[in-house]
Amino acid sequence: MFQRFFTELRAARVPVSLKEYLVLVEALEKEAISTNVEEFYYLSRAALVKDERHLDKFDRVFGQVFKGLENTGDAVNAAIPEEWLQALTQKFLTDEEKAQIEALGGWDKLMETLKERLEEQKKRHEGGNKWIGTGGTSPYGNSGFNPEGIRIGGEGGQRKAVKVWDKREYKNLDDSVELGVRNIKVALRRLRKFARTGAPDELDLDGTIKKSAREGYLDLVLRPERRNAVKVLLFLDIGGSMDSHIKLCEELFSAARTEFKSLEFFYFHNCLYEGVWKDNRRRHEEKTATWDVLHKYPSDYRVVFVGDATMSPYEITYPGGSVEHWNEEAGGVWLQRVADVYERVVWLNPTPAAHWDHTPSIQLVREIIGRDRMFPLTIQGLDGAMRELSR
Repeated sequence: MFQRFFTELRAARVPVSLKEYLVLVEALEKEAISTNVEEFYYLSRAALVKDERHLDKFDRVFGQVFKGLENTGDAVNAAIPEEWLQALTQKFLTDEEKAQIEALGGWDKLMETLKERLEEQKKRHEGGNKWIGTGGTSPYGNSGFNPEGIRIGGEGGQRKAVKVWDKREYKNLDDSVELGVRNIKVALRRLRKFARTGAPDELDLDGTIKKSAREGYLDLVLRPERRNAVKVLLFLDIGGSMDSHIKLCEELFSAARTEFKSLEFFYFHNCLYEGVWKDNRRRHEEKTATWDVLHKYPSDYRVVFVGDATMSPYEITYPGGSVEHWNEEAGGVWLQRVADVYERVVWLNPTPAAHWDHTPSIQLVREIIGRDRMFPLTIQGLDGAMRELSR
């Protein structure tokens, strides 16, 4: 059965490796969990699923292989394995409760009556002693009491139901969800080019053996730490309409500083002009000339703009268009200069892509930097941006 589970996951395009499968088998051999289906579900999910995008596929395969209940739309009828109920009687019911079930007519009668009530009932029922509902004494339902009951959905009040019969529903997880710090880090790791720099931190065993044999005495050789050699220049839009995206931008900024050791960042407002800054509290007093940035950081830097690009088109196309100061050159001129100096440039936009075609300023920015270089600030969008910067 476990081999079928593995092959079914692969067939469903859940990227499960043999190593992960063997880890699961080892955990079972060492009795990491009790013989409980729910515990096995969480153990196997933790061992086999590396990306939350695949959770829905995993749940469906798990339900098929281990005979769990599958989501069937709005239908309420589903086959409940009778052997589940029979097994539970031996473990959870007292002799008195078993006798009460037999008094009702036995298991066959219990299941037959349940099927009839499901077919007869047309609406929700609360209380009472016949219909399937909540808070009553019918053998079927939720939050009520009957020793031989079958609980259908929710939490039982007496915790003596024979079987929890929940209609499982799945929520599709896809690449359009907004980012968290962990997901951002995973996406940023696509843009990696490792080099050995910085302080030594690990023993080079082969080098130590060779050098010690050559010198005639023990001579330790240390290998410098591997660090991401990619250099990134980050421009962050701050204030105004970006206030509603502060949390997301903070997460991106935090992840970027962790992943890239060669990271330089600057703030701007709405559009790039002749000056940028590093401290928002002193942005009027301590600005850095944009020309100086373009000359200081060479063309091998990857440039990432983060902003919603939502502003008056005049801020991009006309001198004096800035809402904060008199700019002698239009913002679009400075954006074009960045695109001319740096070969690899992307723009991450927290505004959903569905709104881009209806916002003139976004269209202007895309025309300047390249229409294919603006990406939504989502898992899929960030992944695409890192692929673009890796070219």
